[in-house]
Amino acid sequence: MQRKNLVIVGGGSTYTLGMIMSLIEEKEHFPLKKITFYDINATRQEIIAKAAKVLLKEHYPELESFSYTTDKATAFSDMDAAFVQIRTGGLAMRELDEQIPIQHGVIGQETCGAGGMAYGLRSIKDMIELVHDIRQYSRDAWILNYTNPAAIVGLALKREFPEDKRILNICDMPIAIMKSYADLLEKDVWELVPEYFGLNHFGWFSKILDKQGHDLTDDIKNKIINGDFLPTDKEIAHDESWIQTFRKARQMLVDFPEFLPNTYLQYYLYPDDLAKKESPDNTRARQVINGREKRVHELCDHIISQQTTHDINIEADIHGVYMIRAAASLVFNWKETFVVMVENNGIISNLPDDALVEVPALLTSHGPKAFSVGEIPTFYKGLIESQHAYEKLVVEAYYENSYNKLLQALTLNRTIVHAPKAKGILDDLIDTNKDYWPELN
Repeated sequence: MQRKNLVIVGGGSTYTLGMIMSLIEEKEHFPLKKITFYDINATRQEIIAKAAKVLLKEHYPELESFSYTTDKATAFSDMDAAFVQIRTGGLAMRELDEQIPIQHGVIGQETCGAGGMAYGLRSIKDMIELVHDIRQYSRDAWILNYTNPAAIVGLALKREFPEDKRILNICDMPIAIMKSYADLLEKDVWELVPEYFGLNHFGWFSKILDKQGHDLTDDIKNKIINGDFLPTDKEIAHDESWIQTFRKARQMLVDFPEFLPNTYLQYYLYPDDLAKKESPDNTRARQVINGREKRVHELCDHIISQQTTHDINIEADIHGVYMIRAAASLVFNWKETFVVMVENNGIISNLPDDALVEVPALLTSHGPKAFSVGEIPTFYKGLIESQHAYEKLVVEAYYENSYNKLLQALTLNRTIVHAPKAKGILDDLIDTNKDYWPELN
């Protein structure tokens, strides 16, 4: 296979080192000639990049070039693929996204509810600019976007670039959940074939099959209901917040046993329960700052000082492997199945055509070819239509500078519902996001 060139946008992310290990593990499936990191934060990127350089020297000697830069022309020229994960405003703004809703008695979460809306409005402008920049230097590169909140960002990119067929919006949460299913069954996760429907962070597995066509769904349900359900991907397996999240997914299955839920549905189905457990002094952002960010930076410092990884155990993660295999399927026309986001256009026949649905699709050199889902039951249809309306209103509010549409969006959102509360949250978020959001009318 011809070796390709890859740019990782958001090179300073604490997930990037895991992505590098995944690229090393998957180098036979997605062989690379050049890897470039791009980030607007040179200081944050440098520590990750210097550690990555040691990793690549030891484990990817056939790679011809590795570099990191804050220059767009250097980063985006002559690229075959771009992996995009940006966080406009950084963790400092994420903490405010979470604290402000909590102070109003509702859920403060990175991608869901008011926090997700705030993050989405910050992300849209930068993502649009980023795609324009990539296209200026690499017209045909595949852009795999997994910037959160992916549903809002994806809708905006569809609106801005309706004819660009080489942008794929993708999320790793379905595969992380499937990893736990596979471990319950003592199988390899890549042996599982999902049937899935919904929106990003708002969906359900209707079936899990193996590659021979055997239906494993009831076996998974029984093991979860009659036992425990825990995260098993190494990146989240020991994180107490994720442990409680997966256990809440078990409760969702007990209450609504028809389909296997995405873990993020806990925020929409049990908002009052979760809001009671949150504290503005111990947000998820604060846990990341004191946990993963600190751990990854200490690891990078150690690698840089030793100039070797021989005494360190770093493994590929399911997040990275999923993105890499999806990219390889697009670039090399593997036609493998992945759960991705596509414009509905009848895939789920009783949902709006313009919804950005998350469903299984063959990834080909001509883009995703989604499998038909057909009609979904009334309960799920109602939930999804409300969530889609919220997401669509947020994107419309961005383009129209509309305060009223943001208020409508937050009032629709199941984590809030109460209009006066939505207004109070919105006004506080406007104040803290004045340097990032469009000026609202």
